[in-house]
Amino acid sequence: MFDAIAEAFNEGGWGMYLIAVCLVFIIAVAAERIAYLFFRARINKNDFVNTMHKYLFQGNLQRAITYCSSQRAPLANIIKAGLLRIDGTEQEIQSAMDEVALQEVPKIEKRTGYLAMLGNVAVLCGLLGTITGLIRAFAAVSFADAAEKAVLLAKGISEAMNCTAFGLGSAILGLVLFSVLSGTTQHLLDDINESTVRMLNLILANKDKLNTADVRGAAE
Repeated sequence: MFDAIAEAFNEGGWGMYLIAVCLVFIIAVAAERIAYLFFRARINKNDFVNTMHKYLFQGNLQRAITYCSSQRAPLANIIKAGLLRIDGTEQEIQSAMDEVALQEVPKIEKRTGYLAMLGNVAVLCGLLGTITGLIRAFAAVSFADAAEKAVLLAKGISEAMNCTAFGLGSAILGLVLFSVLSGTTQHLLDDINESTVRMLNLILANKDKLNTADVRGAAE
């Protein structure tokens, strides 16, 4: 199998190397995004909100802040910012959460769009390799002997078709990964928007129970 792949790669000509570069970047970007979106940024919003509800209802601000600090997800960082500003007005709490959200949301969205771009570039590189392969094939045929024309034409068409296949395969992988990661990104953003509003209302509803001295202790 690997021998057949290596042979097809060699027959594809120089265009295969351009597509291979696109494929390497597709895999690298997808791996980094998968690691962040599915492991670091993901959080069970219902468990998080329920736990925070328990701590805030009990008036245990220190435990709530500590719990947020133990989570690495963007949602936890946003809520923690609001808790650390619990001694301020509603607008100040909201502004603190918005400020951190402006830092965290781009981390969720960044680089995913490159997958679609790299997929399109892979297709174009495959098309370029296809065209140059056909040009080379017909140019060689026009000057070759009758006995060599069939062989040269077959090599040129093989180069063109291998570039096309490799480019399309790389593009399909890139676009599928883009679709999956874009859906995951949107799901995380929706969870953050929903949970942030719920938590803000929860913080304001239990603000009188919370000891603002815990904020100074947590900050230190």
